[in-house]
Amino acid sequence: MAWIDSDFPLLLGMELYRPTPSYIAEMVFEPLVVWDYSKAPGETVQLDRYKFWANPGTKESRRRTANQTIGTASSRSLTKEKVLVTLDEYTGPADPTDPSQPSTFQIPMQSIIKAQRSLYQIGVQGFHESIGSLNLLDDYRRWRDRVWINEALKSPHTYNPGGIDDQGFYGTGSNANVEGRFDITNDLMTIVEQMRSNPRLAPTYEDGNYRCLASPRFMKHLRSDPDFREVARYPGFQGFQPSMGIYGGPQYMQSNTPMGMPVMPSGFVYEGVRFFESANMPTEIVDIAFNATSWTNETAEAHLGIFCSPHSLGIGMGGNQAQVLLNNNDDFQRFIIAIWCLYAGFEPLNLEFITVARTFGN
Repeated sequence: MAWIDSDFPLLLGMELYRPTPSYIAEMVFEPLVVWDYSKAPGETVQLDRYKFWANPGTKESRRRTANQTIGTASSRSLTKEKVLVTLDEYTGPADPTDPSQPSTFQIPMQSIIKAQRSLYQIGVQGFHESIGSLNLLDDYRRWRDRVWINEALKSPHTYNPGGIDDQGFYGTGSNANVEGRFDITNDLMTIVEQMRSNPRLAPTYEDGNYRCLASPRFMKHLRSDPDFREVARYPGFQGFQPSMGIYGGPQYMQSNTPMGMPVMPSGFVYEGVRFFESANMPTEIVDIAFNATSWTNETAEAHLGIFCSPHSLGIGMGGNQAQVLLNNNDDFQRFIIAIWCLYAGFEPLNLEFITVARTFGN
């Protein structure tokens, strides 16, 4: 069977932007996407940042008399700010010894032909994972997932358990017996209150809930609460009927889908927040002290949960969607050299709509 140059980048390129249960940040945040095919790196794409009119006034303030002139003197427009995103070129995989340096993905042609022949014999058009194709896909998906997380972590709204400020401490007085674990009642309710209230007025998603992308440790602390654990262990319903309010999640084997099929997590709803777990979350070093009477240049590692609402992040894209490209230097088609490539710009749109919560300890 002959090797066809276009097969490899075409088939793998389509897989780059297929959603996967392993990397769900983009699905959770639902960023605004603006795609201008004509734009190249160095050019800009315009995104819009919307805000609500915060002051509703009173019944009396909206009442009009028969001879009152309404006119146009105080007309107002939609509260919208332009956000110009500069496109950059991103490629992968990274150099194994220095992630900041570019690298390539090389595969011997013999391996490709054997794998391709094997798949075509059973009627499947594709490439067997033994040639490393999944590694290239995973590199892109993991990188893009972490980019969204890092953009969200730029929010100035952070929350330590108990409402303790950075450079604070746990240990005595009002902070006694506080282990630094995120509490599903007081801490969660405080974050929801802050996001709902003026001046932040963060909108909810279509199902009426905020969302939280949580690290495994953060989720572990949530599940230590018996009330939350009862919701999280509730079996998924056939068809995931929205009116039931509780959704299963495949990470806890709660989906009712055929075996072997990838299932996107649907999260756990609890007290106005839908929780999702991510294995791609970083940790953060926080200026805070434990078993102390004051903070004295001490730090602790925090595990994170990102609470968010719609329109908090955005992406501008130019040219083609993410694609796999081949290097023409193939030594008479004895091997191929490939990369993934993306022209894009990632940008926070409204960090008022994001709270980065922390939890400490084991």
